Amino acid sequence: MAPTATVLLNEDRTNAASGALGLAKDGRKLKIRSYPRFDTLLEERIYRKQHLAAAFRVFADRGFDEGVAGHISVRDPILTDHFWLNPLSMHFALIKVSDLILVNEDGEVVEGDEPINGAAFAIHSEIHKVRPEVNAACHAHSVHGKAFSAFGRELDMITQDSLRFYKSHAVYAEFGGVVLDREEGRRITAALGNGKAVILQNHGLLTVGGSIDEAAFWFISLDKTCHAQLLVDAAELGSGHKRKIINEEEAEFTSKQVGGPEKGWLAFQPYYDEIVAKTNGGFLL
Repeated sequence: MAPTATVLLNEDRTNAASGALGLAKDGRKLKIRSYPRFDTLLEERIYRKQHLAAAFRVFADRGFDEGVAGHISVRDPILTDHFWLNPLSMHFALIKVSDLILVNEDGEVVEGDEPINGAAFAIHSEIHKVRPEVNAACHAHSVHGKAFSAFGRELDMITQDSLRFYKSHAVYAEFGGVVLDREEGRRITAALGNGKAVILQNHGLLTVGGSIDEAAFWFISLDKTCHAQLLVDAAELGSGHKRKIINEEEAEFTSKQVGGPEKGWLAFQPYYDEIVAKTNGGFLL
């Protein structure tokens, strides 16, 4: 039987969605961090660009960079059919807000002086077009993501963290080489469906979210979950012990606790804080 969240019954929706218990002994109600509200769309544009630049730094820290492969996008809140991307040949660890490239739905550079990754445009443009609620998408050639993608299979629901992707991830079971065809981008988008992640067979991982923070955290978590899955697969063969799959009722209940957009956004904030502290905020310029 699935558990119930009785400890959160007196919390407001935001705290409850993030699993935050916020009642102080003196009676104060403590509020968990949540996506900020903005007075203007220009302020939101700056916020999105700052958190996009941070995501590249966080990815670099975790070894998700590989040459010119990999890309993260965020939709512009003013020009909503445009999105911001990384310059093609700049290392993730060096990207600042001022380096980001704005492209339109035809792949033309609107702001910036560097070319973009053609595969990034082919994939991200289709996702942003088909999924208006998706404001960010992440793709990188992480080691564990690549390794697990070679099997062309979905994850087993064997850990609490894997439940973030319960019935919200899929496999794109084709390999068409470097994605330079918009039709290939459409097929990947179709495989993604309404989910938050797709495993690109023989390629790597792709995640999406309503915010750049959410999409970036899903990617970090998905790569770690692929790593755990690979370890379990190997250990099962070596030990003879059988993995335990979380039952459907518990999986469905828990996925709502750990896989919601508020939780995804919140889970990225420690990474953001860390990268600001490490760089003294130098990437924000």
